[in-house]
Amino acid sequence: MVSLNALLIAGTDTDVGKTVVTSVLIAHWQATYGDRPLGLLKPWQSGVGDRERYQRLFFPNRDLSAITPQYFEAPLAPPLAAALEGRSIDLALAWTTLDDAIQRYPWVLVEGLGGLGSPVTRELTVADLAAAWHLPVVLVVPVKLGAIAQAVANVALARQTKLDLRGIILNCPQPVSSETMHQWAPADLITELTQVPVLGTIPYLSQPDDPATLTEAATALPIDWLIPNQAAVAT
Repeated sequence: MVSLNALLIAGTDTDVGKTVVTSVLIAHWQATYGDRPLGLLKPWQSGVGDRERYQRLFFPNRDLSAITPQYFEAPLAPPLAAALEGRSIDLALAWTTLDDAIQRYPWVLVEGLGGLGSPVTRELTVADLAAAWHLPVVLVVPVKLGAIAQAVANVALARQTKLDLRGIILNCPQPVSSETMHQWAPADLITELTQVPVLGTIPYLSQPDDPATLTEAATALPIDWLIPNQAAVAT
């Protein structure tokens, strides 16, 4: 069973803001506990993107393979990208990398791929893996038309797989007024329909690579609640 010092940042789909939310949490950690290294794992990546960004912004001395133990060239679902290269998904490698990070770091962020229903293998989805590894989960929902339905469907899948779903984080992938935000992704209605609390909303970030901007965005979230055992972390 995975220790509660790990947290899965899951999403309802691709390009919903998992990387933004993960970056906000990393930036807050480094600004608050700069002398305590943070664990980060994106078990699989298809195509250039997140792992390179994380290394550049936050972990310049960390090898890419420590962030993403299995990488594929084609920007497709992992089982499809692996098949193009005549390879298979190595679940054992992902697990041992995660277990090592849990033992080494006081907090480990795990960024999921796609949505909770996205395939990791031909038999397992992100939700299946999160359940098997007993990972606490926060769900990132984009502020856009259709956000309510996406939230309801993904929470239903989380319940079906018996995930420890801690809450929902709304993310604005584009500039949006507060009125439109409430029309597209009303936090109160999403909470009522899903019975899962909306923890906060990340506004549109015009400078998503600026550490100060990311740290400021963290004030929208209950960071103290998301980080486990802060007394131990701070020592």
